[in-house]
Amino acid sequence: MTIWQQHQFTSEVSAIETRKRTSLLVLLLPAIVFLFVFFVCPLLIVGLYSFLERGTYGGVSWIFTLNNYQRLANSIYWIVLWRSCWLAFLTTVACLLLGYPIAFFIATRPQPWRNILLLLIIIPFWTNFLVRTYAWMVLLSTDGVIDLILQSLHLTNQSLNLLFTPFAVAVGLTYGYLPFMILPLYATIERFNFSLIEAAHDLGANDWRTFWQVIIPLTKRGIFAGSLLVFIPSVGAFITPDLLGGAKTLMIGNLIQNQFIKARDWPFGSTLSILMMVVILVPMLFYLRMSEDKV
Repeated sequence: MTIWQQHQFTSEVSAIETRKRTSLLVLLLPAIVFLFVFFVCPLLIVGLYSFLERGTYGGVSWIFTLNNYQRLANSIYWIVLWRSCWLAFLTTVACLLLGYPIAFFIATRPQPWRNILLLLIIIPFWTNFLVRTYAWMVLLSTDGVIDLILQSLHLTNQSLNLLFTPFAVAVGLTYGYLPFMILPLYATIERFNFSLIEAAHDLGANDWRTFWQVIIPLTKRGIFAGSLLVFIPSVGAFITPDLLGGAKTLMIGNLIQNQFIKARDWPFGSTLSILMMVVILVPMLFYLRMSEDKV
């Protein structure tokens, strides 16, 4: 092949690659525009508002200041943030303890039964989340369904006052976000090579050791993904804490909502939103790091 032919061949390959990149960009353009308009732009607006002053009658005044970030020095906001992260962590652990056996059970059923069981997991999504939260208010209220059952079984002699407590909030969040844990775990466990369990048993490992040293490491990706999908919305939840926790269980989502709607302090509400996003960014970076290590 002459130098001219090599140059011509290289030019044709470059042209083909350019056309491929152009076609890919055209296909991705609607998604890029959508993400920019509905995700990037609102994030930039929130970041900008966090450096502005509150208007006289709400809204913003175009005077740049750092007072909103200086207000974060107040310990009450960090207490609320800590409570939010702690309840989100408890919710994630509860969803993992409940979701892993359920996902494992579904993944080990025959194929027709898997679809039926997955449908039962997804069915609650067909009902409005607010309605389901109100249903938990009926169950957990004083002299409610759970209270009456426990008293009829003579397990308690008086009302437990379960409603408007951190326990009620944790229960509501666990119920609401449990499917977000089950589905990623199921997707991971379904691809698991179960012959490895037989090999571990042949090598002398018991069920408990096989579970911790074989099954858990190979389904770690699903555990991280499910935990992330549960932890992130749990931190910013505001409907469940508002209805099931009352004024006793204020979370960062409730605080942000109050700043925007009741106090009409949009700049400080934006500052709290930035703070919450920074906190959420930590587990996301951890998940990405674990994913890279996995690869």
